[in-house]
Amino acid sequence: MPRTILHLDLDAFFCAVEEIQTPSLRGKAFAVGGKPNERGVVASCSYAARRMGVRSAMPMSRAVRLCPGLTIVPGRHRLYGEVSQKVMDILHEQSGLVEQISIDEAFLDISDVRDDPERFARELQARIRDELHLPCSIGIASNKLVAKIATEVGKAAALQRIKAQGLAEPPNAVTVVPYGEEAAFLSPLPAEMLWGVGPKTSQRLSEWGIHTIGDIAKWPEGELVRLFGENGRDLARHAKGIDDRPIVTQRETKSVSQETTFAVDMTSDKTLEKTLREQSAEVARQLRREHLAGRTIKLKIRWPDFTTLTRQTTLSNPTDLEEEIAKTALSLMRQVRKPNQAVRLIGVGVSGLGAPIRQLGLWDLDSEKSRKLQSALDALQEKYGREVIQRGGDV
Repeated sequence: MPRTILHLDLDAFFCAVEEIQTPSLRGKAFAVGGKPNERGVVASCSYAARRMGVRSAMPMSRAVRLCPGLTIVPGRHRLYGEVSQKVMDILHEQSGLVEQISIDEAFLDISDVRDDPERFARELQARIRDELHLPCSIGIASNKLVAKIATEVGKAAALQRIKAQGLAEPPNAVTVVPYGEEAAFLSPLPAEMLWGVGPKTSQRLSEWGIHTIGDIAKWPEGELVRLFGENGRDLARHAKGIDDRPIVTQRETKSVSQETTFAVDMTSDKTLEKTLREQSAEVARQLRREHLAGRTIKLKIRWPDFTTLTRQTTLSNPTDLEEEIAKTALSLMRQVRKPNQAVRLIGVGVSGLGAPIRQLGLWDLDSEKSRKLQSALDALQEKYGREVIQRGGDV
């Protein structure tokens, strides 16, 4: 039996959350991200800003040149995460097979839902709008590949209609590709819309006169394998709308990390150490939230000329404590950084993850007291916010 896969994409998610917090932003050209004079990048932008040429991942300095009246809003990623979780909770109510692929995207397997897929999608869209005040676009097909592309095609078509009306609104699109029509739906689309076709592959395809997904589908699979290796086999299948990948309900966390790019190159020892300690605290919190601990502590550091170094140390026992992570990261930094050497970016990561080991021996009482104190701090900060209480060295 064919599957029914739904792909949901929250429209301009960060901006939509900011509009809920500050209604006066609605209809205005604004972007979420860093300051233009501090190497800021556009994380998300409103549809009014997009009409002026502003795009995500664009340097904020360029965005301001394209749209001189652009309002810049600092990102609030913890808030975005909390709102995203509310959306995912709604999705989990609809299906036991939900795969979250980013903070604002997810797949659902709704094969067992007896309702008409398009009606189901519109009711889900309306619920997210009514309960959370968030717009979203949805694509439905027999597999993940076509469902995601359906969302992209539906959004583009809706935005074109909205633009023609002189408006700047979210697309709120719903696009359904019936079973058996996958290849016909994909055929006229540009080749670069297909998963696995990056800039280099797209250029090589163009050299062979292949410009659309339909063009790829016409080529023999063996020839595509000869040209592109194993990726050619995937290209041949995907171009025909074939994708057997299942919904992955959980992904194993392989590492947890934090990094910071400074607004200006940093030489202050105090600021660098403070940054590493704050990053270590956040990494440790995330590990504890996921009931994980790690053995390998990694430092990432980038100099002003963009030279990037990584150094790591493997501990004898896994840890989820910020003091251990910070102590190791600081030691690694002192090994590679010369006195007063400027730093553009710095980061901390923990890998080699597994379940925390709690073996309390004769000399482990101090460690256990620290762990209990940390658990109490976690509970308070989770309930009242991270600023409610801090360690003495953090203030």
